[in-house]
Amino acid sequence: MGAPIPRFLPCGDTAVTVEFGTEIDDGLNALCLVFDAALAEAAIPGVIETLPTYRSVLVQVDPLVIDMPAFETRVHEILAGLATDGRPPRRWIIPVVYGGEFGIDLEDVARSHGLTTEEIIRRHSSRTYRVAMLGFLPGFCYLSGADPSIALPRRTSPRLKTPAGTVSIGGVQALFASVEAPSGWHLLGRTPVRNFMPDRDPVFLVGAGDEVVFRPIPAADWDALDAAAAAGEPVAELVAA
Repeated sequence: MGAPIPRFLPCGDTAVTVEFGTEIDDGLNALCLVFDAALAEAAIPGVIETLPTYRSVLVQVDPLVIDMPAFETRVHEILAGLATDGRPPRRWIIPVVYGGEFGIDLEDVARSHGLTTEEIIRRHSSRTYRVAMLGFLPGFCYLSGADPSIALPRRTSPRLKTPAGTVSIGGVQALFASVEAPSGWHLLGRTPVRNFMPDRDPVFLVGAGDEVVFRPIPAADWDALDAAAAAGEPVAELVAA
């Protein structure tokens, strides 16, 4: 692929952001993920950890092992040989209880767009989302591919606490949360899926580059699925790999 020329943005003396663009764009994000994988495969001495985002990759380095000019040279070498990853993405079916106590903003979102709650659910659950990155807290899935017809700016008054598993929208983005946390997003529903469990293998179930489809389920199914998820079962269905 023809990779754009990156910008190298120092983050203190032990990290650097390799930035490929300034927009939220699936193409840029795909480049970040492929570059991140190639960087890991290169096993450059002094590179400690990487974190891909929508449009950049944060790289933690040991400056006593590799200096910035040498690191930048290696990055350009990797980019010159970078090839498109042809592997199909994994696709997960994520069960969601919409509305009521599980999605306390669903009615407000519907009212804001002059739609019924059923139509909001239909539009939200009919999309195939792409996991652009994990961020904010462990296992939080930031999703591209949201329906612009139901987009809303984030809340003017963020909540100090929202439950683990919230499924929400904010601006043109969608989110599948992992742990209890503050949020200014609009909560449409909740899933019993635990995307982050530190004692489970794998620790993260759904990862960057995967696809997600939300499947509405009745509130009556919640207790059984939540108990299964708490016991370590995926609950989410993997339908492609």
